[in-house]
Amino acid sequence: MIPVTTFRDRRVALFGLGGSGRATAHALIAGGADVIAWDDAIASVEAADDEEIPTGDLRALEWGAVDALVLAPGVPLTHPKPHWTVALAHAAGVEVIGDIELFVRERRAHAPGAPMVAITGTNGKSTTTALIAHLFRFGGREAPIGGNFGPAILSLDPPAPERVHVIECSSYQIDLAPTLDASVGVLLNLSPDHLDRHGDMDHYAEVKERLVAGVEAGGTAVVGVDDEWSRAIADRFQAAGRRLVRISVLHRLDDGICRDGETLLVREGGRTMFTVPLAGIGSLRGAHNAQNAAAAFAAAQALGLAPEVIVEGLKSFPGLAHRMEQVRTIGKALFVNDSKATNADAAERALLSFDDIYWILGGKPKAGGIEPLRPLFGRVRKAYLIGEAADAFAATLGDAVPFEMCGTLESAIPAAARDAAGSAAAHPVVLLSPACASFDQFPNFEVRGDRFRALVRELPDA
Repeated sequence: MIPVTTFRDRRVALFGLGGSGRATAHALIAGGADVIAWDDAIASVEAADDEEIPTGDLRALEWGAVDALVLAPGVPLTHPKPHWTVALAHAAGVEVIGDIELFVRERRAHAPGAPMVAITGTNGKSTTTALIAHLFRFGGREAPIGGNFGPAILSLDPPAPERVHVIECSSYQIDLAPTLDASVGVLLNLSPDHLDRHGDMDHYAEVKERLVAGVEAGGTAVVGVDDEWSRAIADRFQAAGRRLVRISVLHRLDDGICRDGETLLVREGGRTMFTVPLAGIGSLRGAHNAQNAAAAFAAAQALGLAPEVIVEGLKSFPGLAHRMEQVRTIGKALFVNDSKATNADAAERALLSFDDIYWILGGKPKAGGIEPLRPLFGRVRKAYLIGEAADAFAATLGDAVPFEMCGTLESAIPAAARDAAGSAAAHPVVLLSPACASFDQFPNFEVRGDRFRALVRELPDA
C-alpha cells in the first residue's frame, strides 16, 4: 500500500467503492486523512462497511469543510452530465481528483524523480504496459504495474528510485489527474471511443494529450503518429521544445522508431542507428503489436535500458490473455483469443495479422458496427456470428463473406474448427475478435475469452 500522507488531517469525500475505491480509501486512512465514502450501490457500501471504511451519504455532507472529492474513474465527471457528487463538489469549490492524482502527489512529496511510465491510447494500452514492465524486469529492475490495468495504483509498493512504476491510464483517469507528471508518457493512438463520456473527439483527444503534456522536466514523450489527432499532439509537443520520440508503423521516419516489414528501425537524422527484429515473436504479431513494441522500446531506452537488452526482452514476452492470445493449434489450424477486441478498430488489428481467417464475431454492438472493416473482408474465409449484433453483422457481410448464424460460442467454435480443418489453406486461423462489447452474454471480455479458451481446449486433437 501507498499511504496518502498528502491529505493527512484533511477531510476527503470518496465516491465509488469498487475494489480500487476501497483500496484508495484504505490508503487515505493509512496516511491520516479523515475519509467519508459512499456509492450509489448499497452492496458496495456494505462491502466498505465490512472493511471498516467510514461511510455516509455524501448528500448530507458539509461540503464547505471538504478538502477534496476522490472520484472513481467510472463515474461521469463531465458528460453526459456531471455526477451529483461532482455537482456538489463544484458548487463548494472542492477539487475533484482520482487515485492516479493521489499517487503522483505522493511521488512528488516522498520520491521526486522516481521513475514512472504512464501509458494511454485508444488501443494497445494494456499490451504496451505489460511489455514495458516485462522489459524492465528482464533487465533486472523492479517494475510494478497498476492503474487501469492490473492492481489499483495505491495498492502497489511506494515510489522509489530503484522501482519503475508502469501505469496504464484511461481517459477517465487522466481527467481526474490534473498534475500527472510521469518520467515517460506514452500516447499510442487515438480513434473515436468513449465519446458518451467526453462529448466529442476534440475533448477526448485533449484529455489524452494531458498525459504527454504533463511529462516532468527532462522527461520523454513517446507519441504514435499514425492518426491525425496524435500527429497534431506530437507536432505541438515538438514545437514546445520538449523531448519527443515519434513512433510509426505506417510511415518511414527520419527521427523516431518506425516499422520496416518485421523489423523496427531506430532512426536519427535520417540514419538507422539500430534495428529491432520482431519476426518469429508470436506475442508481437501484426502492425498493432509492432506499434506496441516501438513504444515499449522507446520508453525502456529513455529510462536507461540498453537496446541489446530490450531486443532480448522482446523475444521472451509471453503476451496477454485475450489480446491475440494463441490458445492452441489443432492440425494446421491456429486458435486465437482476441476477446479484448471490443470495437472495430481493435478487431482490425487482428484481421491485419492473419490470412485465411475463420472469424467469430458479435456481441453487444458499438456505433459503426463492422462497416469500417469491409476492406479486410477478403482475408476472411467464413464468419460465425454470435450475440445481439448477429443480424446487423450479417447484413453488413452480405455476399462479401460467407457466414453462419451461430448465436453462441458453444455453437461457433466447433463450426469454425470444422471448416478450418477442411480448409485448403496452409495456415488457417480460427479467430475470436468480436468487434463488440461482451455484455449481452458475458459480464466482461475476460469471461468471454476464458470461455473461448476452455471450449477450444475441449476440442478433440483431430
